[in-house]
Amino acid sequence: MIKKILQKFRMYSYFKSYADKQKAIKDFLKWDEEDERRLQFYKQFIKAEDVVFDVGANLGNRTKIFLKLNAKVIAFEPQEKCIQFLEKMCHGNDNFILEKKALGGTEGETEMLISNAHMISSLSPQWIDAVKKSGRFSEYQWKNKQHVEITTLDKAIEKNGQPVFIKIDVEGFESEVLSGLSIAVPCLSIEFTPEYMQNTYQCIDYLETLATYEFQYSLEESMTFALSQWVSSEDIKEKLSKLDKKWFGDVYCRRK
Repeated sequence: MIKKILQKFRMYSYFKSYADKQKAIKDFLKWDEEDERRLQFYKQFIKAEDVVFDVGANLGNRTKIFLKLNAKVIAFEPQEKCIQFLEKMCHGNDNFILEKKALGGTEGETEMLISNAHMISSLSPQWIDAVKKSGRFSEYQWKNKQHVEITTLDKAIEKNGQPVFIKIDVEGFESEVLSGLSIAVPCLSIEFTPEYMQNTYQCIDYLETLATYEFQYSLEESMTFALSQWVSSEDIKEKLSKLDKKWFGDVYCRRK
């Protein structure tokens, strides 16, 4: 009730933006149990001097982990506010390269739908429609647009070298990102939401055209695998199809 009253005042958005920024800085600079849990999890995929692509870097909660592992991190982030934040927090780190672009199937330009919650801005109107209708993000809005440049994973690899691990978290645009990849990379992670699971299945099927992969998944921010062993593409799709609709998480893909 108090929050709703305060939101009516003109200065509320300014102070909230300032508070959110200060919290983001504090979160990036700190190192707590959650960060350590993430580090221990990603150690199975990444070692020092590996090239890692952080696609949809946002405010860098994975970038900071990859840098802690002494990997060379190529972060892809088109949102202006996130770009400014990452430039400030990672300035001077020789292992960090920021590509101020989105990734897709072909090079070009498009408009990104910007949410009042930066972490769910998206290039996919279909994904936005799905998560609004399901109620998952019904309280958020995507009123603003930002013109963004798009490159492809193939072009990024030509420029920066082949990654050992690619993290893809782009709010429903994952299959389009992967369509710009023509070579098999060792490991990837792909975010999924149950409202838009067909997008995840398309990612899995596409990877199988590049090489034989095996799969795992984790729920939310658990940083633990849900299955006792890695499984085939058909098995992972079956497992995902049976998940309760409340869950979201990441599919992990490992080339055999």
